Amino acid sequence: MALFHFVTLSPNSAVASVAGLAHSSGVNSRFLLLLALVCANALPLRAWDYEGHRTVNLLALASLPTNFPAALRDPAAQERVGFLAGEPDRWRNTIDRPLRHFNGPDHYFDVEDLDAYGLAWTNLSRFRSEFTAQLAVHRAQHADKFPPDEKDLDRTKYLPGFLPWAIAENYAKLRSGFSYLKVYEEMGTPEEVAQARQNLLYIMGVMGHYVGDCTQPLHTTKHFNGWVGANPKGYGTNKTFHSWIDGGYLNKVGGLKFDELRAKLRPANTLTNAGVPAREAEQVFAVVMQFIVEQHKLVEPLYQMDKDGKLTGKDALGMEGLPFLNHQVERAAQMLGDLWVTAYESAPVDNFLKNQLARRQVKDAPPAVPAPAPKKKKTGK
Repeated sequence: MALFHFVTLSPNSAVASVAGLAHSSGVNSRFLLLLALVCANALPLRAWDYEGHRTVNLLALASLPTNFPAALRDPAAQERVGFLAGEPDRWRNTIDRPLRHFNGPDHYFDVEDLDAYGLAWTNLSRFRSEFTAQLAVHRAQHADKFPPDEKDLDRTKYLPGFLPWAIAENYAKLRSGFSYLKVYEEMGTPEEVAQARQNLLYIMGVMGHYVGDCTQPLHTTKHFNGWVGANPKGYGTNKTFHSWIDGGYLNKVGGLKFDELRAKLRPANTLTNAGVPAREAEQVFAVVMQFIVEQHKLVEPLYQMDKDGKLTGKDALGMEGLPFLNHQVERAAQMLGDLWVTAYESAPVDNFLKNQLARRQVKDAPPAVPAPAPKKKKTGK
């Protein structure tokens, strides 16, 4: 199980602890201030750094077909969606534990952890709350396997993660947004249309972050920051491995090349599952779960590349890991574009809103001007 996928210590919890020490002891020293700042810089692990997530979102936008709303693809929209790629990670910088408890597990899904609950990825509930209830029942029945941990301040230690649910739920929000945008564009005010488009850009940008998380293999495994437990193949146990894959290696080799990545993309398509169209969120959940499991299969190959020296970035051998990471960024962008297109093309018209706006139009319509009375014909005497 993953405790929020942190390096060793939750940085904001550490800051809070230091602040509490200073308060309880009456100490107000430069040393404690310095210690708090050091703790604050022990940042949580992330899937790709901000530039990586931003690249995924912008590549996905570049894959969209021309029939996708132009207002959601223009330069201002691109900047908005690109900026929002980092939003879920910015939420992770808070000291507020309710948000950390809610947001943290949305960034990962440790496939191996299902074994501890006697579950298989093929038959998990599409509903987050039902899945959470399953976990709670199992923990209650096998309490000895899940002992309380006083360091688990965010209450996330025994959660496998909610990444597939986060994506499916955001997909449903996006589909709903397109449903009402279509109505506002037909019957709403310019201000309502503009607000509806802004809502969609927000969902697209935030959703993109989680799709980007999927293709960083270390966000699908308990081995998220160095191999843990039995290690017969001698894989690395370095606790900086996660951050190295997120951005350290890419920065060392010159970063992602947007134009080169964009040239390899195909146009975004609607999603299918075993040849059957996937449109509703429950159907998309199954597609996303399969996608995550496919990325999980890359965990060992990634560790093997590290063991073989292909991820150092120092020489020809150390550059051999670059095509792999480039491909993972491409895969995220491709999946994200497909999700956006599927949501747009499958969104039904929001008939409830349409009826509401129709009544508003009748109410706001100016009163009908009565027709002039017909003139009486003059009769001769």
